[in-house]
Order: sequence, then C-alpha cells, then structure tokens
Amino acid sequence: MGNFKQVLKSLDAFPRAEEHLLQKTKSGALVSIVGLVIMATLFLHELTFYLSTDTVHEMAVDFKRGETLPIHINMTFPSLPCDVLSVDAIDMSGKHEVDLDTNIWKLRLNRDGQITGTEYLSDLVEKEHESHGHDDHKDHHEESDHKVKLHSLDEDAEKLIKKVKYAISAGEGCRVYGVLDVQRVAGNFHISVHGLNYLVAQMIFEGPSHVNVSHIIHDLSFGPKYPGIHNPLDDTVRILHAASGTFKYYIKIVPTEYKYLSKEVLSTNQFSVTEYFSPITEVDKMWPAVYFLYDLSPITVTIKEERRSFLHFVTRLCAVLGGTFALTGLLDKWMYRLIETLTKPNARSGLR
Repeated sequence: MGNFKQVLKSLDAFPRAEEHLLQKTKSGALVSIVGLVIMATLFLHELTFYLSTDTVHEMAVDFKRGETLPIHINMTFPSLPCDVLSVDAIDMSGKHEVDLDTNIWKLRLNRDGQITGTEYLSDLVEKEHESHGHDDHKDHHEESDHKVKLHSLDEDAEKLIKKVKYAISAGEGCRVYGVLDVQRVAGNFHISVHGLNYLVAQMIFEGPSHVNVSHIIHDLSFGPKYPGIHNPLDDTVRILHAASGTFKYYIKIVPTEYKYLSKEVLSTNQFSVTEYFSPITEVDKMWPAVYFLYDLSPITVTIKEERRSFLHFVTRLCAVLGGTFALTGLLDKWMYRLIETLTKPNARSGLR
C-alpha cells in the first residue's frame, strides 16, 4: 500500500513547495495583477463569443408554387394629392384578378408633412398583361382617349378638378402605405395619376410634363423582416425640381428562409435593385409614374442561426486562460532574474 502511494505521488505534475521556501516579490505581484486582468478580459470575450449566434447561408432551387407574394409599401408623394394617385398591379400570368386582396391606405399630408386625413385606396387594379416583357408600359389614358372625348365633363369631374387644383396650390401631398398580395410571378406595380381620365388629368396638370412624381420610399419589402436584412430602397429620396419624368426600379427578388435557433422558420424575400429615370418633355404624351418591376430568382437562400457548442467554448477557454497563465509565469521569471542581475552588483559594491 505504501509503495502504491509513493507511485501515485510521483505522478503529481503540480508539486507543492513549503510555504517558507516561497519568495514573494513586488514584480511578481505586478505580473499577477496584469495576468488576472488579461484573463478576465479574455474570459468575457470568449463568453460573449459563445453566447452570440452565427449565421450560415445555403442555396437551393426554389420549389414553391401557388403562393402569393406580399409587397409592403410605405411611400410619400409630397407634390401630388391623394385624389389623383392610384396603384396598378400587373403580372405576367395572363390572368385578370378582379378580387385582389389588398390593404392599401392613403394619408393626406399638408405642406409641412402632417397628416390631415385618411382614406382607403379602392382604385387598385390588377390588369391582364398580354406581353411577357417588362417594357410594355403604354399610357392608360391613350387607350380610352377616344371614349372620353365623346362625353363632356360632368359636375363631379369639375368638382374634382377644382378640389385637386386647390390641393396642389396648398402644397398638399400624400402618403401611400399598406400591403399588396400578388401572384408569385414576374410583374410590376406602379403608382401614378393613371386613375384619372385623360381630360380630367389634362385640365388639372395641363400636360404630363407638369406632373411631379417626387417621392420618398420609407419602406419597401417583400415579406417580414429578419435580423440583419437590408432593403436597399428603404429611406430613398427622389425629389424633382422644375422637371418631370418616370422612375423605374428593376427589382430582383430572392426567396429567403430564416431559421432561428428555436427551429422557427420565417419565409420572406430579399432583393437587389437597379434604378432608371426617364425625363419627360413638353411633347411627350406618356404620363409620369413610379414603376417597380420585379422578377423572382429560381434560387432560394436559407439562413440558419447556429450557436457554438459548449465543448468548443470550454476548449477555447482552457487554451486562452492556460496560455495567459503560462505566459505570465515566464514573464515573472524574466523580471525576477533581470532585477536580481541589476541589484547584485550594487550589493557587492556596498560591501567593499
């Protein structure tokens, strides 16, 4: 039994010296304090790193079918009253949807941008789009121009003209916000004065070149937001001064799934965008508008939240703290020898 204890003691990698044999120095205390501060800092850093989440991106072919695409809109038109603004949604499916599920509101704004009234936008129209390209943006007024000219303006139209002219002179603007649910196919939606017939629009603005479609995009997204998402059109400001034209935003939508640590899956979309502005002159007949032309990517992106394992945390913590302890031990030895070397000659000279 005694031999076994001796063998066990010989395996001790941390032998202890007697207390009276240990020499404590000021330099050793200084190195110990510095080492403790460094180890505490590194421990907090490793703990924060362990508790933080990391995201992993994966790509795969998008197999979604038959779902709708939500479009969240929040825009301000500081130079156009709500009475003249309309929203048109067109897709490439060739279908004519009459009962489009919408929830769009218009807020009347005064010259200072304060809200003065609210109304539901009931003039949203989804029209059959016969072409398969994005460049089919014919003026809606020209298609029915020959019909409108056959009828004189009624009393309601005259009241509308006076009301809108007064609103424009008063500097009234409009904020359009809400959600569009459209088919999950390529298409576009645009905000313009296309809801007016040609004669009414002509009498209000005296030509397309006088329609100011300056706008501020507060928020434009295609689904709920997840941590870290960036919508490139948010807080976009486009103000026209003594000019008019059509804005076109070409949007590429990427279907996205965000998987939280709790295993909850959020289906949404992220997108990239390019912008084009086409100025309008006095001779042009097309009325200005703000177009958003979107297309969907065939690739879906999956973003997963991941947290590092506890074993990984312990391994890194041991490496960091052990390395710091060993380094401070070496530093203490070097400082002790340096101080001892510098003080010994002085001691010998004092004896002489």
